[in-house]
Amino acid sequence: MKVRVSAISYLNTAPFVYGLENHPVSGMIEIEFVPPAVTAAKLISGEADLGLVPVAMIQKISNPVIVSNYCIGAEGPVASVLLCSGRPLEKIEKIFLDTESRTSVLLARILCEQYWKISPAFEEYNFGKSQPDKSLSYILIGDKALKHASDFEFVYDMAEEWIKFKNLPFVFACWTANKDLDPAFIASFNDALKLGLDNLERSVERFSNEFDPGYAIKYLRENISYNLNADKRAGLSEFWSLAPDELKSRVRWFG
Repeated sequence: MKVRVSAISYLNTAPFVYGLENHPVSGMIEIEFVPPAVTAAKLISGEADLGLVPVAMIQKISNPVIVSNYCIGAEGPVASVLLCSGRPLEKIEKIFLDTESRTSVLLARILCEQYWKISPAFEEYNFGKSQPDKSLSYILIGDKALKHASDFEFVYDMAEEWIKFKNLPFVFACWTANKDLDPAFIASFNDALKLGLDNLERSVERFSNEFDPGYAIKYLRENISYNLNADKRAGLSEFWSLAPDELKSRVRWFG
């Protein structure tokens, strides 16, 4: 039986997608592309076995296992998770939230309360139905952030703000399973992810109609950090410690 993989098709995941589609592991998986929040829902419901899951949702999966030393992370400005606003931080009264990523929503709440020291109202916003109003304030993620940040007068990079707050890198999503998977499969899966990271230039070709290739490659190299190293694990543990959910102790690390 093939492993059911729930993946994300944002520019920042392009290397992972390329690797999974161009490695022999492609014959071992059934891959479905969904928004970040849906990857967790698929694993929670049992509709998927493995997914790239926003870290705020990992604790909600039964028996979660982080199966890879690759992630979506940042060691500096990430450029694709932003607070975009028509007014400065201290004058923001309401923030509209992109609910495609629960991690970004939780990070926004933590930064507002504990670092920026502001108390805005929060409201969910469906970006598929209307364009953002440049006079208001939004959490923009993924390709929406890359395309619309320049529309706003004030832009705060949330990974950069977290790093200033905690002096630790930030992790947005990890490859997580809801069960123990065969070690040979996990090794092959991780080899596929490495293949994609070794072929950044080729991986962005699927986004050629949306982004200039030079811009896309520069973004992947300079803004996204893919290795789930010790510093990122420390940053992730710190983020979990600040979150209201106390289920974090159930998360198991592979390797």
